[in-house]
Amino acid sequence: MNAAMNPDTNPALPAVSVIMPVLDEERHLRNAVRHILEQDYPGALEVVIALGPSKDRTDAIAAELVAEDPRVHTVPNPTGRTPAALNAAIKASRHPVVVRVDGHGMLSANYIATAVRLLEETGAANVGGIMHAEGENNWEHAVAAAMTAKIGVGNAAFHTGGVAAAADTVYLGVFRREVLEQQGGYNVEFIRAQDWELNYRIREAGHLIWFSPELRVSYRPRPSVRALAKQYKDYGRWRRVVTRYHRGSVNLRYLAAPVALLANAAGIVLGAALTPWALLVPAAYVVGIAAGSLPAGRGLPFGARVRIPLALATMHMCWGYGFLTSPRSLARTVIASRRPAVTSRQGVPESDRTSA
Repeated sequence: MNAAMNPDTNPALPAVSVIMPVLDEERHLRNAVRHILEQDYPGALEVVIALGPSKDRTDAIAAELVAEDPRVHTVPNPTGRTPAALNAAIKASRHPVVVRVDGHGMLSANYIATAVRLLEETGAANVGGIMHAEGENNWEHAVAAAMTAKIGVGNAAFHTGGVAAAADTVYLGVFRREVLEQQGGYNVEFIRAQDWELNYRIREAGHLIWFSPELRVSYRPRPSVRALAKQYKDYGRWRRVVTRYHRGSVNLRYLAAPVALLANAAGIVLGAALTPWALLVPAAYVVGIAAGSLPAGRGLPFGARVRIPLALATMHMCWGYGFLTSPRSLARTVIASRRPAVTSRQGVPESDRTSA
């Protein structure tokens, strides 16, 4: 029910628009929207779902959700690309606080209330928290463990946790609308890494990005080795594009996975062609991820624990491969593009399209 229909809505609290890009999300969409609509937040709330060209029942489920609750709306996203979906949803929404959620992300009960409070307390342009990966079978449990371990993802606080502090980027994000519109929304050329790229621009404009472990979103990992491999190859590929597009964003920790891939490949080739001693390099890597998987798998069933090394290796090697093979043509396309402008139903003037 909307603010006018809900006598318990507190007009003193900022109204919130939740934007959700979806594509083939029939498995999780209804549950994800339920976690939004049942938020412990007394302010006005709307949900805008941007529908890509799904091949499953996502559109039908979204139509049911719209019919069931007037706070839910949909907009088309014919490209199926995440940044275009996000911009379309921003344009179709109207409230001053914008919460990004994925179709397979489940917000904790007080997520929005906490985020609104943190925006006020910190003055940040964007706040976010922990990407809490949760599996539903042994493989997904293994991936979730790998994604929350430092051996898997490094020291990114939104994966591994930590203290509240300023951050380079956060998972998903809760934004002040005026900052999104000042930045022209998401860059539609970034098929992946669009969050990191947007947060970099926000920081370069002098705004604060804030991480807090109080914020928590449950995330469903990719359901197969193949899907995980594609996900991390794309992550590496597009993170390389970010480093070309924003030269100041280069971080030495990005080199860990590419170096591991090159060292393992060189060890295998040299070991087969010249000296078996070179095989110690890939052997050491295997031993290292096996040892690192032990604490990561604590408390999980045996079937999940034995799959963690495979999940770790898939993440490392595919991210490194994507980073090393990212074509320069992608960077040229992005650099030549202009940031897309977004405007809302509030009638805010469209942002100028300026080169980044």
